[in-house]
Amino acid sequence: MPPEGVPGMAEREIMSGEGISRSLSRIAHEILERNRGAGGLLLVGIHRRGVSLAHRLAGLLAEFEGAAVPVGSLDINLYRDDLRERKRPKVRLHRTHLPVSIQDRRLVLVDDVLYTGRTVRAALDALNDFGRPTQVQLAVMIDRGHRELPIRADYVGRNIPTARAEIIAVRLTENDGLDQVALLRPTSPAESDGDSTPIPSPAEPDGDLALTTSPAETDKDPVPIPSPAETGGDPAIPSPPPGGITGGAT
Repeated sequence: MPPEGVPGMAEREIMSGEGISRSLSRIAHEILERNRGAGGLLLVGIHRRGVSLAHRLAGLLAEFEGAAVPVGSLDINLYRDDLRERKRPKVRLHRTHLPVSIQDRRLVLVDDVLYTGRTVRAALDALNDFGRPTQVQLAVMIDRGHRELPIRADYVGRNIPTARAEIIAVRLTENDGLDQVALLRPTSPAESDGDSTPIPSPAEPDGDLALTTSPAETDKDPVPIPSPAETGGDPAIPSPPPGGITGGAT
């Protein structure tokens, strides 16, 4: 079923399911052209909707090129740079799965929305624990601007200028029951100032709110991370198990 609207926000559709399909088809062609085929490619989606988009791109690459491209999934929650800013942060961990080694491969990182760039930075840190790719490229469905780090996407479905208080909601059939991109704006004039503090959304993991999912979509319960005051030092953040490519949440 389609998701319900967000209280206090006016919603407008800016991209239909057909528009999403056309953008994915174009991105798939651009990936093939830039990499001179699909040989040696690995698609890695960032949980949650980046994984769905990566699988769709892999299907299109197979259709256009006749070659199967492996698809992995990456959880970046324990690599976020805002964990220490919360007293008792809780994050829901997803499964990181890399079907092949990323060492010396050309890797296309896939996400739904590019915002501040901090999610992509966390993803690059997470990938470093699994190997050293020959090259990492970035594909996103929406680039909404407001970058805080020097990160740029190689493949973009659509550029949509936004105010910080606005929300871009990318909805996919696999996650939300329909394909749609919507722009949500605060209904209160006081909240619609372009310089206001960003309102985090599950569809925009670059915000200051950790991703949340239903229990059925996560492999583990929320993991509380103690604050420095409780531990006498920095919070311990576990790293992926040595020598493992496929495993639980990292």
